[in-house]
Amino acid sequence: MAKIISLDTISSEFGIDPKELEKLDIIDTQLTVDTNLFIDPLLLPDSKHEEINTGAATAYEQRFEFIIKLLAASKERGDITWRKAEKLFNFSEVSWTCLGYSSSVRGSGFGPELTSSTLETAAQIVALGITDIDFFMGLSLFEEGIGPDRISDMTTNIILPNLIEFTIRQNKKLKLPTKVFKIKDETFHLPENPYSKDPLIFVPRDIVRDLPIASDWSDISRIARETEEYREKVSGGVGKVWATMSKRRKQALRDNALKSKESFEQVLELLKEVPKTPYNFDADRNGEAFWTRLKDIAEQHPLMAAGTPKNITNLEEAKQLVDTIIKQFQDLVENKGIWKELWSDDKKPRREKAAQRLFFVIAYSYCKANNLDVTPEADTGNGPVDFKFSFGFKTRIVVEIKLSTNDLVHGYTKQLEIYKKAEDTQSGVYLVIDVGSLGQKYNEVQRMRREAIEAGQTTSAIYLVDGNQKESASKRK
Repeated sequence: MAKIISLDTISSEFGIDPKELEKLDIIDTQLTVDTNLFIDPLLLPDSKHEEINTGAATAYEQRFEFIIKLLAASKERGDITWRKAEKLFNFSEVSWTCLGYSSSVRGSGFGPELTSSTLETAAQIVALGITDIDFFMGLSLFEEGIGPDRISDMTTNIILPNLIEFTIRQNKKLKLPTKVFKIKDETFHLPENPYSKDPLIFVPRDIVRDLPIASDWSDISRIARETEEYREKVSGGVGKVWATMSKRRKQALRDNALKSKESFEQVLELLKEVPKTPYNFDADRNGEAFWTRLKDIAEQHPLMAAGTPKNITNLEEAKQLVDTIIKQFQDLVENKGIWKELWSDDKKPRREKAAQRLFFVIAYSYCKANNLDVTPEADTGNGPVDFKFSFGFKTRIVVEIKLSTNDLVHGYTKQLEIYKKAEDTQSGVYLVIDVGSLGQKYNEVQRMRREAIEAGQTTSAIYLVDGNQKESASKRK
C-alpha cells in the first residue's frame, strides 16, 4: 500500500470551511488516498443538480442504450458492431474524483481482458431479450473482478463531462485557483490536486453510496429475504433458490439467472430493491468523513509521556512509542470525549473501519514527529493488517484493531499471527475497543495469551480501550 503522505482534504488544503462544502453539496475528499465511496448510477436522476439529474442521467442512459443496440445487432464476436460496442465499453479508472478503493488516488480501471469477458456476459444478457439498461449495474454478480469500484469507474467515465460542469459551476463560488487541463481533446480551467498534479473534480454528495449496488449474491439473498413485496411475488423457482443461496452455489445461481429472460428479470427486480438513498454523511456509519476533521488532534493533545524517544532508531524505541501512542489513544477515548467518534448519530457503533481510522488519525501525527512510518491496511499478501509501524527494513510492528462486537479469539490467534509472519516480525499488538457485547471474550483472549507465555511462546501485547457511550457530567450529578 502506498504511504499516506498527508491527511489533507479539499477543505483543509484550500482553507475552506467544511460547512461551505456541505452547503454546496461537495464531498470533502482526501487528496492523497481514495475516499471509499462510489457513484451509484441509480442515484443520478434524483440529484438536486441539473448537471447530474439531466446531463449525467441522460448520458448514462444513452451510452448503454446504444451498447445494447450494438450487441443485439452483432452477428458474431469481433464484427464491426461488436467492435463499436467494445470501444464504448472501454472504461479507464478516473482518479481525479479521489473516490474508490485504491490505496492512493490512482487505481486500475477496466483492462482489455475484463472488458472483453464483461462484454461477453452483457451480450448473453441482451440475447435473452433484456433491454433495461440497469442490468449493467449488476455486472458484479456475473463477472469476477467487477466490484463496486469498477461500476463507479464505468459511471464516472460516462458522466465525466457533467462532473466537470458541476466543478466549474461550484468553483465560481469557492474561487479556488485553477489551471488549464486538456481532457478528451477539450481544455478546461479546473482546480488542481496539489499532490497528484491532476485536475480535481468535485462530486456531489447526493450521488454516492458506500456500495452503489448489491455487490454479490449474498446481497441478492438478503434482499430476497427482507423484501416482503418480493416474497409475495415469488413463491418458488429461481426466487426461492436465491433466497436460500449458499456460497458454493454461486456458479449455479449465475447460470440459472442467465437461463431465461424471466429468471434474469427477477435478478433485476431484486437489484432495484436496493434503497435509492445516498450515503448519510451525518451519521457516517462507515467512518468515511468524520476522521478528517480530527487531523489536528495530536497538536491539541501532545504526547506528555516522559522518556518518549524523539527519533526512533531501533525496535525497542519503536515499541515504546507505539505503547505510548496506544495509551494516548486510550486516554483520548476514555477521558477526553473522543469515544463519541466511535458512534454514529443513530446511537449505533460505527463499523470497525471507523475505529481503525480514528486510531490512524491520532497515530499519524505522533509517528510523523518521531520519524516512524505508520501504514494503514498494509497488504501482507494474506489480507490487510490494520497497521504496520516501521522504521527501516528490520523495525516492524503490526497492530490489529478489533471491536468487542467481533470474534476476538480468531483475530488474536489467527489473523494477527498470520500478519506477523507475513511481515517477518514477532512484534504485534492487539487493540480491543469495547463498544458493547464484550462478555467473556476479552478474558478468553487474555487466558490464551497467558497459556502461550507459560508454554514459552512469543505473544502479542493486548490492550483494552473502553469506547462505550458515556453520560455527560451534568447527567451524572
